[in-house]
Amino acid sequence: MTIIFGDLIEDSDWIPMPLAGQQEHPRYFWNDGGMLADAPVDFAATFGESMFVTTKPIDVPRFNRNPLRVLPNFTVPRHHHNIDEMLFCFAGEYFIEHYDNGVPETVRVGPGDVFLSRAGTPYTMTAGPEGVTYIETWPVPVSQMETHWHDFGWVRR
Repeated sequence: MTIIFGDLIEDSDWIPMPLAGQQEHPRYFWNDGGMLADAPVDFAATFGESMFVTTKPIDVPRFNRNPLRVLPNFTVPRHHHNIDEMLFCFAGEYFIEHYDNGVPETVRVGPGDVFLSRAGTPYTMTAGPEGVTYIETWPVPVSQMETHWHDFGWVRR
């Protein structure tokens, strides 16, 4: 097995998240029905160059993860998944507004904190004034995950 060292805190291992094809992703759904591709929103205009991915992927088949970095004050539009998701924060902070029994609650997730989003629970994530670096993980391969996007936080077409 090859050993790969990637520094999730340093800037050198990060590139802007590719936007091509995101709007048409086959597992991105519009919560009001249909595919995100047919929704009245613009993925590329909404996300712009606000999210980054690492150039040092963790290629371990059973470790389902996605390291991400987000620019200061960027809000990821409200969404939910069909499976539980766990977020580990390494640097900066997220303010995550989630809904428990229909009532909104905002929690701060900072370095060393973990946030668990239960399947079907809508949430919105806003990076703090320094941005945020984190890893998302799932109990199954990401190919089994569906994301349902809600009509909040988007740039419209």
